[in-house]
Amino acid sequence: MTDNTVRSGSLQFYPRKRARKILPSVNWSPVLEKTKDKGLKGFIGYKVGMCSVYVKDNTPDSLTKGKKIVVPATMLECPELKIYSVRFYKNGIVLKDIIVSNEKDLKSKVKVPKQTGKLEFTRDYDDLRVIVYSDVKKTGIKKSPDMIELAISGTKEEKLDFVKERINKSISVKDVFKNQLVDIRGVTKGFGTHGPVKRFGISLKFHKSEKGVRRPGSLAPWNPSRVTFRAPLMGQVGLQTRVSYNQMILQIGKTSEKDINKDSGFHKYGKIKTDYMILLGSIPGVKKRPVMITPSMRPTKLTAKKNYEVIELR
Repeated sequence: MTDNTVRSGSLQFYPRKRARKILPSVNWSPVLEKTKDKGLKGFIGYKVGMCSVYVKDNTPDSLTKGKKIVVPATMLECPELKIYSVRFYKNGIVLKDIIVSNEKDLKSKVKVPKQTGKLEFTRDYDDLRVIVYSDVKKTGIKKSPDMIELAISGTKEEKLDFVKERINKSISVKDVFKNQLVDIRGVTKGFGTHGPVKRFGISLKFHKSEKGVRRPGSLAPWNPSRVTFRAPLMGQVGLQTRVSYNQMILQIGKTSEKDINKDSGFHKYGKIKTDYMILLGSIPGVKKRPVMITPSMRPTKLTAKKNYEVIELR
C-alpha cells in the first residue's frame, strides 16, 4: 500500500454496517462466568447526557487523595423493569416461553394474551431466563416499552424462586447494581454514508491526481482481480453496536429521595422522573437512546480501586 492508502480503521469491528436494533442483545455466557453475585444480570437505562461531578478522591495512593476534584460523568435514567415472560432452555434451545404479564402498555410491542400462564414446567431444563420490559412511560421519553432477555445467576431452584417472587412486581436498579464497575452496551451516534477519508482516516492525494483526491490510490492488484474487504471504501459511519467496559458507578438514587434535576431540565432530554445512575466518563449513543447495563466482565485493578465520594453536580 502507498502512503496515501494507509488507514486507521480497525478490522475488528467488521462488517461496518448499521446496527440491527437500537437496544443490543447480550451474550450471557461470559457475563455469568465472570460474575458471582446472584440475581438479575442486566438492566435497561436511557442516556440523559453528560455533566461535571464535584467529588472527593478517597483512592489510596492517588496524587489527589483527600482533595476535591471535578470529573466528567454520564447520567442515565433507569425506570423500573417488569417481567413479561419466562423462558426455559435445554442445550441452548427454547423449550417453553410462559407469559406472566398482560399489561395494556405491551400492546404496542407484542400480542398480549387475555390470560397469563402459570409458572409450572415439568420437563427437564438446564437454564431459564426472563423477558423484561421497561416502564418507560413514567420517564416522559416515549410510551412504548423496550423489551430484552436477561439472564439470572444461581442454581435452577434459585432462579425459579427469584422469578416467582418478582412476578407482577417492579424491579429497581438498586436491586441489581450497587457502587461497582459495569459494562455499557449501546449503539453509537449515526453519521450516514461517508467516504474513506472520514471513515478510515486515509490521507488526501496530490491535488492534480487523475482519479480523485479523496480516494485510495489503488483498490486492488490485477491478480487476484477482486477488491477485498480490507480496502478502504465509502460506507456507513456510526450507528453501530459497541461495548464500553469498566464504567464506574458514582451514584445510584431516586429523584423522590434526592432531586438532581436542573430547574429547566437537562438539555434535549427534560427532567429525570424515576431512578437514575451516574457513571464516571462517557458512553456511546445519543440522548434518550436505551443502553444495556451489565456487570463488568473484565474489571481492571486501576479502575476498581478508585473511590470517589460525590459532593454535588455542576
